[in-house]
Amino acid sequence: MAASPVKNFLVTFLMPEKCYERIFVNFHMNVPCLKFIMNRIVGFWIILDTFLAQLPQLLKILWRRSAKGLSLTSALLQLYSFSCPVVYAMAHNFPLFAWGERLITLVQTAAIVFLIMHYRGETLKGILFLLTYGGVMFLLGSYAAAAVVSVMQASSLAALIASKIFQAGTNYCNGHTGQLSTLTVLISWAGSLGVIFVSLQETGNMFATLSHTLSACVSCVLLAQVLCCRSSTKKKSE
Repeated sequence: MAASPVKNFLVTFLMPEKCYERIFVNFHMNVPCLKFIMNRIVGFWIILDTFLAQLPQLLKILWRRSAKGLSLTSALLQLYSFSCPVVYAMAHNFPLFAWGERLITLVQTAAIVFLIMHYRGETLKGILFLLTYGGVMFLLGSYAAAAVVSVMQASSLAALIASKIFQAGTNYCNGHTGQLSTLTVLISWAGSLGVIFVSLQETGNMFATLSHTLSACVSCVLLAQVLCCRSSTKKKSE
């Protein structure tokens, strides 16, 4: 008898066949299997966060032809944060497939930084920044000392948290979230929760877990700001 499409999908992407048999055939909620499935789902979500989190923000800026409300400082800190893993991978000659998704995120973030400058009337400055940034990335990836690369890698999470704090502060000062993408904030928030789960399961490093928890908390603040601004906008329009 041919296997059902649902079974094929679950066994291919989420669980071994023995777990499928235990859960869906024998109706036994096996704890190791459930833990395996949860880890797999969280892993997929983190990959989704890495690939797509910045894309809705980039598309929203292009669609609205505006970067109003977006903090340039926040975007630059994000760019630094996403650059660190790429520099680390280049310096250690990792194969491209091992860090290609980071490069995609990096390109999207660099485009966002340029568009923020462009819509502020600083197009030439944005072009010069991209050229300088590309040169610095090449030099760091090719010639940076191991100590510099290690420090960059260690500071990437702190830079990401700081970028969220700056954007939250900008939202508070402006009284609105401007062109900040709700989908980007939501994906980033869910991804940060997934990283906390993985950190608890695999590393056992309490400092790293606390850092990821702080990142998730700031993402919660951003998400609350976006949702509150959307609801208040709807009330005004009614």
